[in-house]
Order: sequence, then structure tokens, then C-alpha cells
Amino acid sequence: MTTVFLSESEWLRTLAQRQPKAAELLSKSPEEQRRLGYFHTLREICQQPATWMQTCELMQNWIPALRKSTKGIRTLILTGSGSSEYAGDCVRLPLQTELGIITQALGGGAILAYGSKSLPPGRPGLMVSLARSGDSPESVGALNYILQIEPEIHHLVLTCNSTGSLATKFADNPRVTVITLDKATNDQSLVMTSSFTNLVLGARFLGFLENPAEYRRICEKAALIAGEIIGKYFDILAQAAKTPFKRAVFLASGARFAAAREAGLKMLEVTAGRVATLCETYLGLRHGPMSFVHEDCLVVAFLSSDPSLRAYESDLLRELDRKELGIFKVIVGEDIPHDVIRKEDVVIECKEMNRLGDDNSPIIDVLVGQLLAFFRCMEEGFRPDSPSENGIISRVVQSFTLHLPSTK
Repeated sequence: MTTVFLSESEWLRTLAQRQPKAAELLSKSPEEQRRLGYFHTLREICQQPATWMQTCELMQNWIPALRKSTKGIRTLILTGSGSSEYAGDCVRLPLQTELGIITQALGGGAILAYGSKSLPPGRPGLMVSLARSGDSPESVGALNYILQIEPEIHHLVLTCNSTGSLATKFADNPRVTVITLDKATNDQSLVMTSSFTNLVLGARFLGFLENPAEYRRICEKAALIAGEIIGKYFDILAQAAKTPFKRAVFLASGARFAAAREAGLKMLEVTAGRVATLCETYLGLRHGPMSFVHEDCLVVAFLSSDPSLRAYESDLLRELDRKELGIFKVIVGEDIPHDVIRKEDVVIECKEMNRLGDDNSPIIDVLVGQLLAFFRCMEEGFRPDSPSENGIISRVVQSFTLHLPSTK
């Protein structure tokens, strides 16, 4: 398991020795990998355990500034657009518990559309803007707008791009703290992978400003679990993706529901919509959305480490089996009950995940979703680095006119 701390080249070489599918992909020259369109995405998924440790080190260097930013705040707003919004939602519940203040995840578009009406009450506040490139119209527009209309809200920018607009335009503003993650997290693929999980991990640190040693323990454990998943289940997930499912439902509870949303988005993006996706809570699936689970539907289940939640989740999985719904399940967790597993199911057994806890497991869930989406993309004949070859979506959302709400 210590292979997660090797250099990128050493880790990929070790992975190729352990997993035939990885050997097949990596045996091609870098030029051929680029031509086939998976050079960046493959590396950006696999580099995550090592980059998490880099983010761990980086965030602890910012303890004094972050303590100052969070001192006395009554409201915490986590904002971003698309995947970046989901990254904020991954940490909303644990941060609300740990900081004891109102915490809300909010899309940049909601801020642009509704202004102060979209924000939770309570001032002073801190708005955390999460972004890979920092160049999307919503990210820059939302921060600029709130700076103008909310003088009691200070700002923290977490971005993967040191040259993006969020990192440069607001760097000298005394109400804005800018933290740029390691440049390796600035994914070159169209879809966010390592940028997403590192933004989650960076924002998660706000709950550990008084206990950085515990944050380090969590990062190390998560990195080891992720390395084990990549090293052990790479081929298994590749084989699962060969099954001709045309829709997928992602199930999770609590903080991990945001991970299900991100995993569903990845599958939708990289298959250019050929695989329709739905994200639901286990208890919510019965209230209508179960009608989505046809015979061509993959069910991806992120199992809670909380006994009460897991009881509800297991009941739902058994119900799906009794009704013979879905083509098969991919179940992610530790000590997965045998009676929720069908013959065709894929079980991703994650040792130590229960000790990691639900609050810190979204990045593990998302990793599994990324690998499934990566392999399904290739099965559909697309290029993971640029699956939207007709230009419907792009790495950075193109500029558009901002129609800001009145401040009167």
C-alpha cells in the first residue's frame, strides 16, 4: 500500500505490473496515448493519492491565515459551479458540525441570479470559492458581486490554477485570501478528477484548524485506501464498464450524497450523455425515482459506515434485488453484508473505510466513480481527455453575459 507515495512514473509502473488493463494502456507510447485521448485523464485519476498528501502539507502552512479568516464568523458559504459546487457540498455537513455555524453549499449561478437572497443569514461570514481553473464566468462574477454588496463577508479562494482569474484578480484585495493548490491538480482533461478531490480535501481542512494532526491522519488513511482501490480494482472496474448499461443510478447518504452527484456527472460527461444518470439517497429512491432503475441500469451504492444509516441502505439494496431491478450493482464500503450482494455484483471492499468515516469518504467514492466513467467512456468509443468532441461542453465554461440582480 505504500506505493501511493511513489513518484508518478514509479506508481504507474507498479500499477502496470499489478493490473493487466493498466499495462495495456500504459504500454502505448505517450504520443499514442494522446492520440487515443486518455493520456491526461488516466494520470490525473491515478495521481490522486500522492496529490492528497501534497494538499495536506500545503493547507497546514496556511493555519494562521485561515484562523484569522474563520475567527468570529457566523456563516460559511461554499460556492463553485458544476463539479466545484459538488466539492463544497461534500464538506458542508462535517464543517457545519465542527465549526458550529450555518454552512451552505451554493452554486455560483444561484448567487448571480439571486444575490444576497441566496445567502444564509448571519454576519460576519466567510465565502469559500472553489475552482479548478478559476476562469469560469460564474466563479469570478459571483466573488466580484458579493465583494460589492456584502461588506461583512470575507473570502477564501481555493483554486488549482495560479494564473486563473480568481487567483490573480483578487490577490491584492484585503478581504480575499487566495490559496493555490499544487499545479499537478490543475487537470488538463476536460472533466475534473484530481482537481475535484483535492479541492474537497483543501476545504475539509477548515474543520481541523485546531487539530492538524488529525487532518494528516485522515489524509494518509484516505491516500492508502485510494491507492489500494487503484492497485486492486483497476481491472475489475474496467471489466464492469464493459457491461452494456445505458443508465446508472448513484446512491449515497449524508456528505457522501454530494460524491454520488459528482460520480453521476462524470459518467454523464464522459459518455456524452449516452449513459443517463440519476443520483438519489437510499430513502429517497422509493419515492418515485426507483422507476428509473430498468434492466439496463447500473446501480452504484456507496455504503455508510454508520450502523443506522447502513441498515436503511441495506434494506433498500435487498429490495432492489427482490424486485430484480438493475443489471448489476457496484457496492463500495467496508465489511459489506453478504446478503446485499448478487452474483453479478462488483464489490469494492475498502479496508479501514469505516474508521475513515462518512465525513471523509466522499473522495474515495468519487475515485470509484471516476474509474467507472473513464472505462465506460472508452467502451462508448470516446476520448476521456476530450469526450465532447462536438464542443457541447468545454474544459472551462465559455464567457456569457452576466445579468446581476438589483441591489435595491
